[in-house]
Amino acid sequence: MVLCSCFGPSKAQLEADRLESQDARAKAAEAARKRQEQFDKSAVGRAARSQIASAKQSNSSSKGEPVLKWQMG
Repeated sequence: MVLCSCFGPSKAQLEADRLESQDARAKAAEAARKRQEQFDKSAVGRAARSQIASAKQSNSSSKGEPVLKWQMG
């Protein structure tokens, strides 16, 4: 028995929509991975990575010491 489309999408249409969404998500994830790889290979990406590494190192070496020191004068 076939229902009129005015009662909502059919099971076949729902399955087709689900597969299309899944394909779109996979393509978006692949594009994001490629952009990340290109960024990592660029000079800006290398600079950002080294800056993050140095920030992590400086944060771990100054534990317990306040970042801002107040002076009374």
